[in-house]
Amino acid sequence: MTVVGEMRGAGGWCGAEVVDSDDWRVELSAVHQAELLAAVGAVESAGLGLADFSREDFPLPTLGPLLHRLVDELMDGRGFVLLQDTPVDGLSERQCEILALGVGRHVGRTVPQGAGEHLQHVRDLGVAPSDSTSYSYQHSGRLGYHADPNDVVALLCIRPAKSGGLSCIVSSVAVHNEVVRTRPDLAEVLYRPWWRDRRSGDGPDSFYESPVYTVDSAGALSTSYGPDYMRSALRGAHVPPFTPAQLEAMELLDRLNNDRRFMLAMDLRAGDMQFLNNHVTLHSRTEYVDHPEPERRRDLVRLWLNTEQERHAPS
Repeated sequence: MTVVGEMRGAGGWCGAEVVDSDDWRVELSAVHQAELLAAVGAVESAGLGLADFSREDFPLPTLGPLLHRLVDELMDGRGFVLLQDTPVDGLSERQCEILALGVGRHVGRTVPQGAGEHLQHVRDLGVAPSDSTSYSYQHSGRLGYHADPNDVVALLCIRPAKSGGLSCIVSSVAVHNEVVRTRPDLAEVLYRPWWRDRRSGDGPDSFYESPVYTVDSAGALSTSYGPDYMRSALRGAHVPPFTPAQLEAMELLDRLNNDRRFMLAMDLRAGDMQFLNNHVTLHSRTEYVDHPEPERRRDLVRLWLNTEQERHAPS
């Protein structure tokens, strides 16, 4: 176990510093929107399945190069980007799925989720958060700050909720640095393995151990945190209770992640597509209330992406 000092680089932003900036917002032009709709039509006309079409099957002559440049910002820059005005209005659910996957495949390679699906819909299915096989994207409650198990998570908003459902993000690098500065003893605890819950049932395979903080061979920090699934792991018969130091470390992380100095809230609207680097960014969601009509209820398409770009140590 090696505990590093403070990490530098653009990934260590604070919410209070970037909330009024437009640097992380990219508004799509009418030309970009036309390219997206034409590409969706091309995939449909070719009869390609969601898992079958490639970047080349979804041509974006002017938007494609812009998306490729965004990978640099995601992997070696600030670690988050918001695309605005993707043309989802009037599209069917299937067409929205094609659009999300097409854009995502210009950023990276889609990673299967769950039962081999290349995307998931983030919407309230009425599941109980405490159920051993339920997932946090399937209910409307508040989520703790967490990172997904891949390079990038992307969310395309098809419809927002009636109220609530804010997407909140925080730089895990900035929070790491604050922990190192103020509580180096707890930083050491966070570099040790913690029990996690896959929510795959009640058997021992549902539980595994991994640290919150790791540093790769290039010297780049990765944060793997998920308090909801870490607390849920305690249901495992062989999983020990949290130590006093672990409880204190989680309390500190949860307080810093929700501190307005660090966090940034986004009220995603229809057509917004958010990209987050899971290594350096944690995300959460506030509780939401849906519309009563099924066709108006909150719906986001989630992609997991791995990029071909190697991460570099911050300078």
